[in-house]
Amino acid sequence: MFDLLKSKLTPKLLLGALLSLALLVWATVFSFPHQRWQLVFCNVDQGDAILLSRGSEQMLIDGGPNENVLACLGRHLPFYDRTIEMVALTHPEADHLTGLIAVLEKYQVEYFLSSPVGNQSDAFSTLLEKIKKQSPMPKVINPYEGDKIKFDNLEIVVLWPEKHWLANQLTNCELSNCPLKERILGMSTERKLNDFSLVFLLRWPKFTVLLMGDADSRVQEEIMVDNNLPKVNLLKFPHHGSKTGLREDFLALIKPKEAVISVGRNSYGHPTAEALELLDKYKVEIRRTDLEGDIEYIY
Repeated sequence: MFDLLKSKLTPKLLLGALLSLALLVWATVFSFPHQRWQLVFCNVDQGDAILLSRGSEQMLIDGGPNENVLACLGRHLPFYDRTIEMVALTHPEADHLTGLIAVLEKYQVEYFLSSPVGNQSDAFSTLLEKIKKQSPMPKVINPYEGDKIKFDNLEIVVLWPEKHWLANQLTNCELSNCPLKERILGMSTERKLNDFSLVFLLRWPKFTVLLMGDADSRVQEEIMVDNNLPKVNLLKFPHHGSKTGLREDFLALIKPKEAVISVGRNSYGHPTAEALELLDKYKVEIRRTDLEGDIEYIY
């Protein structure tokens, strides 16, 4: 049998088979997940999608305005891993939530984090349906200021929204009877959805990252008052570099060395000259997904 097989393999075919095997082996090796933390700001055009991963554990924060997030996950996650342990929707606007619909179709999600506000869009309704159809259904959690998530040497602290403030903003909702609890999604509000954006502080022993979502200047004074904000190494610039994205006193307090602006083609003028000039004034290095593609950090 061996002789028969050997006789049918010409040197060219044998070389091709060996090369194919070698490529397969190396592809498998390089698909092994990082044992250090990997933080990726995905290039998803005009929107946000941030991947935090180590080994087989992942947290995806937002999904961008389209299905480009799937390509980013494909570039940075092992091909055999079809579970994302935690997904967070900072706030239910299309440039943050749309891609999560595709993610829920391709990946099993264990925990889904979101503020309790919602909207009447078809995309948001579809997202809720996808969450409910997963089996088992993800555990839905509404995190509030002061909540913490711990992974060995990484601590994720929720800085916003603050529960009492949030209860007072929701339509027909008094603090005494407002059902702020788990499995609540889609409560109505008359304020801009950006104001309810989840804000995360990522703390490693020697590195700190502030992820602002779209929590812009309208609520940053509240965040400063409610939290003892530290200096940070890296800032995710809120609201894609909008004119009102960042208060100067907020920037002066956190003093980041770098700022990532997640942005793509848009009609809003993002990132605005005002945002870029403010960062330049404080000598903050600017990085942009529209210019660099995926922006990756390893800790």
